[in-house]
Amino acid sequence: MRLIGSVFLVLLAWRVGGQEADTSDRDRAPGELLNAGRATVAPGYFMFPIAPGKPGFLAGSMGELRPNHFHGGLDIKTGGGVNQPVYAAADGYVSRLKQSSFGYGNVLYITHPNGLTTVYGHLNEFKGAFAAELLRRQYDKQSYELECFFEKDRFPVKRGELVALSGNTGGSAGPHLHWEVRDAQDRQYNPLQWGGFPEIQDHVAPTLQAFALEPLTIEARVKNVFAKALFAPKVQPGPGVATTWADTISAFGTVGVLVQGFDRFDNAWNRNGIQRVAMTVNGQPFYQHNIDAIPFPTGTRQVGNFVDFLYQNTQGRTLQKLWVDDGNDLLMYATTSPTKGRLTVEAGKIYNVDITLADSYNNQTALHLVLRGEQPEYFKTRAAGVKKPALRFEVTRNLLKAVAADPSADSVGGNLVLLRGNRRLEIKPSYTQNSENVYLYDLRAGLPDSIRFGTITKKFDRQVMIPAGKETNYATAKLNVMFGKESLFGNIYLGTSYKPEPTGSGFWTVGSPLLPLYHTATLTLKPATPPADPARTAIYTATAAGGKAYLGGKWDEQGNITANIRQFASYRILTDTVAPKGSLIGRPGGQVLFRVGDDLSGLATYRLLVGGKFRMLRFEHKNSTLFSVPTDTLGARLKGPAELRLTDQAGNERVIPLSL
Repeated sequence: MRLIGSVFLVLLAWRVGGQEADTSDRDRAPGELLNAGRATVAPGYFMFPIAPGKPGFLAGSMGELRPNHFHGGLDIKTGGGVNQPVYAAADGYVSRLKQSSFGYGNVLYITHPNGLTTVYGHLNEFKGAFAAELLRRQYDKQSYELECFFEKDRFPVKRGELVALSGNTGGSAGPHLHWEVRDAQDRQYNPLQWGGFPEIQDHVAPTLQAFALEPLTIEARVKNVFAKALFAPKVQPGPGVATTWADTISAFGTVGVLVQGFDRFDNAWNRNGIQRVAMTVNGQPFYQHNIDAIPFPTGTRQVGNFVDFLYQNTQGRTLQKLWVDDGNDLLMYATTSPTKGRLTVEAGKIYNVDITLADSYNNQTALHLVLRGEQPEYFKTRAAGVKKPALRFEVTRNLLKAVAADPSADSVGGNLVLLRGNRRLEIKPSYTQNSENVYLYDLRAGLPDSIRFGTITKKFDRQVMIPAGKETNYATAKLNVMFGKESLFGNIYLGTSYKPEPTGSGFWTVGSPLLPLYHTATLTLKPATPPADPARTAIYTATAAGGKAYLGGKWDEQGNITANIRQFASYRILTDTVAPKGSLIGRPGGQVLFRVGDDLSGLATYRLLVGGKFRMLRFEHKNSTLFSVPTDTLGARLKGPAELRLTDQAGNERVIPLSL
């Protein structure tokens, strides 16, 4: 048996200077229990806001796992079109309105006597006296993009009152109504948890697509190796049919279980999220989550920690963790073991694991599997397919996993060498599988400069450990990254690089896009020479293929530029000197329709003046159009001399003269 625990102690002595190694796991509490502070509503209190009393269909359910957030409400289908009547779900008053080309688009908030607020997003048009007040304020501010807050009872509404028409505004990918229920702390609740909506029928249980087991600590193994093992039923059973994995699965140490699946409502084929997952071990409750409440907006980004983010973005499968990982402060956990869902498997013991997937209507699908504790020992298997030496490595949690291959018999089972300065540490393989030696090393004991196997030496591309839960600044000659206390879910090992460009200021890479950020970090880039036109020069996210997106930034007196980042990526500093473009492409119904665009930083502001008077336009970024609307009763007549003023985010302005 060759476990690696002794190596960790050896390298503590190998690490000289600097801070002592932080060997403690970050172990934050999972947050409030499932029912703590939970809003309760009597069934039938809320009325269905679209076509009440008629069969309804959902395009999205509460808590669905989107690429960068939990879905915070219900997406109600509107028959593929817009302008469906939207009704107030209960008595209350309009407390907030917002019009925007992004996010929720045109959105309405109604606050109810019980303290809850219903939210109606992606609307095409508001209906009521509050719509006229919004229009008045937009002309006062001379801006379409506006948010209004109203005092209690200024604009009262009754249950069932027409308040809007459905649309496809903002970040919507198609016509629908996005509907939410929130409390005073902006927690988003699942409206279906209270029942009382006969419009939505669901007799279909969730579908299990796959499950997985993952080693979580350096000594852990699944099927004798340190790697995630994915199990997908060879013959997919129907929804609600129990799945029993016939083979006993060997494991050891601390492991985590993950599942992949989806749910459907009656008479609908689109895939929705699974509301509740519960797990028992040997008949005892071990873990349960219920996605019925998500803090907005910060909690929605926890999806990057709730799922296996790396696996999702490399393998295309969204696996939900059935344990509370470090940095997870969500509200959805009703039952967890003292280990927060991490299962410690001991040699010689049997573990019967039962998992239940359930939707909001408590339709259930079951999975049964058996784990057998098996003490890991060194083993060696050969493969004729290995033809040349190779070395690769990856970082998982706090662990370095290096895989080295060599067709020569002497190298099979040979040691790996970690180098730092003039120091070296040799590590024996944990096992050799198909002529590939697998080495495991705990990075909290210190970071190597490079890794060597035989004649191959590779630079270790992570320069520093950034601990979670504390403010940390990392600086090089080319950049500076400041992490706040809540920037990270857990400890990360950060790698940065800079590549100069012959025709530009350079190409900075910070971390890996396969690693999620929780809250923002602050990035400062330090170009070799200050730009000639800093007012029009900003940071852009960049790809090797030439893609770019405006990020912004503020220049300081030292010639450095700083901006907040929400993800790890590569960046460039670019100067935008070209003003936006626009042209009149139509006069539908006597209104005006413009096509607009900008080649780099993107459109920032727009103004239409007719006879010198402001006329409001709506911007739809999805098709790059600006247009007026017939419901605008305050604007100037669309006749006579006019001009369209367009400004991009770099401050370049274009004035387009018109004759309407």
